[in-house]
Parts: sequence; structure tokens; C-alpha cells
Amino acid sequence: MRALILLGLVGLAAQLVDGSLGMAYGVTSTTLLLAIGTNAAAASATVHLAEIGTTLASGISHWRFGNVDWKVVAKIGIPGAVGAFAGATFLSSLSTEVGAPVMSLILLSLGVYILIRFTAFGLPRGNLGKPLRRRFLAPLGLLAGFVDATGGGGWGPVGTPAILASGRLAPRKVIGSIDASEFLVAIAASVGFFVGIGSENINFSWVAVLLLGGVIAAPIAAWLVRHIPPRILGSAVGGVIVLTNVRTLLRSDWIDASGGVQTVSYIVIAVIWAAAIAYSVREYRRDKANESVDAVESEARRRGATEEETASA
Repeated sequence: MRALILLGLVGLAAQLVDGSLGMAYGVTSTTLLLAIGTNAAAASATVHLAEIGTTLASGISHWRFGNVDWKVVAKIGIPGAVGAFAGATFLSSLSTEVGAPVMSLILLSLGVYILIRFTAFGLPRGNLGKPLRRRFLAPLGLLAGFVDATGGGGWGPVGTPAILASGRLAPRKVIGSIDASEFLVAIAASVGFFVGIGSENINFSWVAVLLLGGVIAAPIAAWLVRHIPPRILGSAVGGVIVLTNVRTLLRSDWIDASGGVQTVSYIVIAVIWAAAIAYSVREYRRDKANESVDAVESEARRRGATEEETASA
């Protein structure tokens, strides 16, 4: 029972992060399942089955708040489904001994990317309004879908930053569109896992509690995306993913590091993680202060122009 409650809380927290940041539900949930000993294919299958419900709830919530561009959903979601099915069948063919470290390497790479991306750069906001071409979105969806299924997560970490980096879509619409299109990816990946490993290796009670937590969090996250600082959240989530997957790799047969090496590694990662969060908080406050100064100066210029017009009249 304790494990089920923990999984439900993880599903809730992961969906809050995913719905606010446009990524990390699968990465966060799969990381925990691997940490408690679930084999790679079963972990990814469990998360993707839960995501069928969470992504549907999240997509509807984002749509209700006006956060979805349906043209983007269609252009990236269908290729993403193809990539996810291919990735699921590929992962299902790997042995447990090989699959877990491979998945941890993918998750670790995504975690490092999230940590660096949001700590150092925040969210780009240039070039808004320019169209997103199918020739850009289709290959992106295919790659993101494949990585998502093989890594137990990755649709958001690959898709969201790439579209944000283009600067052509408002950040809240990027997040909403990625979350909505992930529904197609979750269905395709789940079908691929059923074909590859069947249903006997999937714990459906785990699926249910992850789903429940995610569905509860989905509308809250869709509302929070307008208010929460993504830069700080991205740094925090990236650090969790990095630390957990380094732990899995250090204890794997590939490395089998000594206790001393593990301890030093954890301390180094924790220090870097804390520094990243502190830096993100500082930069966020600086950006807010600059925005306030710009707003005051803009208002002063506007009033000055109004007074000049009144005087000349």
C-alpha cells in the first residue's frame, strides 16, 4: 500500500511538472520505477499506459485554457506516434540486463539537457508568430517519439525545447501543444509494448495510481503554466533526474562502482544541482526586476508623449 501511495504522489508531482514545463512526466516516473527494480520495457510500458489518461486530461485542460495550437499537434503528433511504436518494439527486444542501463543513459542525457537548458538559458521568446513547417515538425516528432518509448520519457525534453528554440510559438502554447500531441504517442507506444512484451509484465495497479495522480494534477498544471517560473522548475527537475540515473548506472553491472566513488559522485552532483537552482532563482529575480524597470520606463515615456500632445494642442 505504501508503494502505491508513493507512486500516486509521484504521478501527481510528475504531471504538475510536465503540465507546467512541457516535459518530464515520463522521465520522472520511469526513473522512479527503474530505481525500485522494474525492468526497462515494463517500466516504460507502465508509464505510457498511464500517460494515455494523463495526456488526455492534460490536453483537454490546456485546450480549455487556450494553450493548444492544433495545427502543431497534427504535424508533430502523427510522426511521433510512428516513432514511439518503433521505439517500443525496439526496447522490448532488449534483455533486462542491457535495457536498464541503456534507458538510464538516455534518461541521464535528458536530465543533463533539462538542467543545462533551463539553468543557463531559461525560455527563448523571440520570433513569435512565424509558422512552424511540417518539414521541421515531422522529423522532430519521429525522433522524439522514438526516444520517448526507448527512454521511458523524452517526448517533452526533445520536442518542447526544439520548438521553444525556434521562438515561433508562445511558450504556453508550446507546452500545451506538446502535452496534447503526447496522447497519440502514448497510445502508439503502449500498442508497441503490448506487441513486444505482452501484458503479463505490466503491473496495472501501478498504472492506475500513476494515472490517478496525473489526472488530478493535469488541470492544476494547465493553470500553473501561466504563473510558475519554468527556469527554476527545470533546474530542480533536471537535478533529480541526473542524480537518480547516475545512482542506477553506478550500481549497474556496467560500472559497479565502490561505495566511496558513489558517495563522492552524489555529493558532487548535489553541489552542482544546488548551485544551478540558486543561479536560476537569481536570474529569474533579475529578469523580473528588469521587466519592472522596463515597464516603468515605458509608462514614463507614454505619459511624456501624452503630455507633449496635450501641450501642443
